[in-house]
Formats: sequence, C-alpha cells, structure tokens
Amino acid sequence: MSCEDQTIQTLKESGYRPTPQRLMILSALRHATGHITASEVLEQVKESYSYLDLSTVYRTLDMLKQMRMVSETHMGGDQHSYEWIDEVRHHHLVCQSCDRVVLLDDVMLESLGDNILKTYGFEVDINHLAIFGACHDCRIKTA
Repeated sequence: MSCEDQTIQTLKESGYRPTPQRLMILSALRHATGHITASEVLEQVKESYSYLDLSTVYRTLDMLKQMRMVSETHMGGDQHSYEWIDEVRHHHLVCQSCDRVVLLDDVMLESLGDNILKTYGFEVDINHLAIFGACHDCRIKTA
C-alpha cells in the first residue's frame, strides 16, 4: 500500500474526508525533509493549488496533531514547526548560538516521564520536544 493510500485510509478510519486540500497538505508534510512551518506548507501547496489559505493549513495541522500523525514543536524563531511522525519518536537539541539541531532519541526522555509519574502522579505525553542550549562546538568557542 502506498503512503498516500495509507494516509487516505487513516483519515477515513478517523472519520475525516480525504479532501484534495488535506491530501496536498499531508503530502507536503510527509515528504518534507525535517521540520516545516505552516507558511512553508502553504507555499508548497499553492504551487499546484492556488486556492488554499493559511487558515485551512492550520485547521488541517491541528486535526493531524490530534490524530498523532504530525507533531508541533517550537524550534525557536517566530513560528512553530511541524513534522510527520514516523515510527521512531525523537526530540531535538537546539543550539541557541549557531541554530544547529541534533536529534535526541526518545529513550533519553523515558526516565523523565517515569520520574514525573512517580514524583507527581502526573502522566506526561512527551510527543515532540525541543531542548535549547549550547552545542559542544559553541561551548568550546566561548570557553
């Protein structure tokens, strides 16, 4: 089954119609290399479908977040970024000096969730997290 067919099936099973606008937004997200902003999604889709507006993109992104098909992360700057969720969950370390982004394996945060549950009785949903700081190279430059 192709990724598009799988996406259509997932939408239908969740009670959503696979409209052409949704499918174009999904395709832009699914085939992006890394994170993409809502404005970038709009730009890509408008190349082939000029009638799409930003509010439709945001509504679709919100729906996809609720379905856990897309994650939203604030990676610095003025806009949130979105990323297609594949089977391997990951997070990001973002250098505030050089903007370098390093992938952080989800395993590193499992114990954090366990500790919060034990200490506070609060079950966390760490879906997609960006942690800001200074990378190794930038720390050496300032030392």
